[in-house]
Amino acid sequence: MITRRWVAAGACGVLVTLAAGLFPTGAVAGEPVAKEAPKVELVLDVSGSMRAQDIDGQSRMSAAKQAFNEVLDAVPDDVLLGIRTLGANYPGDDKNQGCKDTKQLYPVGPLNRTEAKTAVATLAPTGWTPIGPALLGAADDLKGGDATRRIVLITDGEDTCAPLDPCEVARDIAAQGIHLVIDTLGLVPDAKTRNQLICIAEATGGTYTSVQHTAELSGRVKQLVGRAATPVVNPVATEGAEQCRDAPALKPGLYSDRESFGEHRWYQVAVKPGQELRASVSIAADRAVNNDYGVLLRATTLSGREIVRGQEAGDGRTDLVSSGLRYPKAADGDEEQPAETVCLQISNSFSAPASVKTTPGMPLELTVDVVDGPDGAGDVAAFGLGRGWWLLGLLVLTGFLAGLVWGWISRWRIAVWRTN
Repeated sequence: MITRRWVAAGACGVLVTLAAGLFPTGAVAGEPVAKEAPKVELVLDVSGSMRAQDIDGQSRMSAAKQAFNEVLDAVPDDVLLGIRTLGANYPGDDKNQGCKDTKQLYPVGPLNRTEAKTAVATLAPTGWTPIGPALLGAADDLKGGDATRRIVLITDGEDTCAPLDPCEVARDIAAQGIHLVIDTLGLVPDAKTRNQLICIAEATGGTYTSVQHTAELSGRVKQLVGRAATPVVNPVATEGAEQCRDAPALKPGLYSDRESFGEHRWYQVAVKPGQELRASVSIAADRAVNNDYGVLLRATTLSGREIVRGQEAGDGRTDLVSSGLRYPKAADGDEEQPAETVCLQISNSFSAPASVKTTPGMPLELTVDVVDGPDGAGDVAAFGLGRGWWLLGLLVLTGFLAGLVWGWISRWRIAVWRTN
């Protein structure tokens, strides 16, 4: 949460502004401290298959060059852009050599449009399709700083350099917690290419697009480059513990973590009397999983007593499963009271076929917010929805009294009917 305070006196306002500029305070977790120039690297497939002439009557390579010229003209001035190729230099049959064929064509930095266009114009379809090594190289090109990072992969075929699986490479990149998104575009893709590119994109929270025409390619790449310049909130990487007493203490904000299949992870949040804890979690199924799954977000005390839980289950293919909870802590009296340590447990019941790798764990995002609690009991949370036996006891008592009243009315009606 960001709180803005307006100072009435003009002189004080000037002093406060100067102080804030000279001595900036730390930001809440998950909020950008300072806006760095976003970084984007376009990764272009220049393998031999790009010679195929099936995009608007021209070769795939020609269509890609035309689209790149249009994209380079439209790159926002505040975006640092680079270009990397794969399969552009080695024309031979040696797989070991062909699978090393990835090179940075234009370094990530302020864009000189003329130089970048000239570099792209020299490309000719040549060799293999080492997508995995190209992604590793692009991630290295974009490293450093806290800027928004995005890789846009453009290819017309699946990787030819197994066993280095590009989908696993994407998961490993995502597991580093550097908030790098990979978007993929398939040029006239077949089913295998489409499935592989979808997997790469899903592993990092990116998107996949099938491209059949030059205008589609240029339009989509422009959109993705422009999206990189849009301010976003990057989650703060954290690591949950196996038990609450060892769990990290979280402040309000957005956090990212990794959780293995069937794992439990714990986090701590301090909640003062009169405040309400609001938490939600989303777990991305970034690989093939079995049907029948569930996600549990549970709040407990340090002693293990459950306070409230939120859960979601499903049956079928999904990319994301989310759950949330609310816990209002009542204020007892006017005296200042210490904050309560609430334990948040995140669990999942995902499973997968034996052929699916379970490492790294699936990505999760946890949102934590602590706000002023409701003033009155009109809010269901204040009424006690999250306080276990309170609501259950009230429902039992209400049902018991309703039964007594209904029984008395029934007996009275029967007595009247007999009398008449």
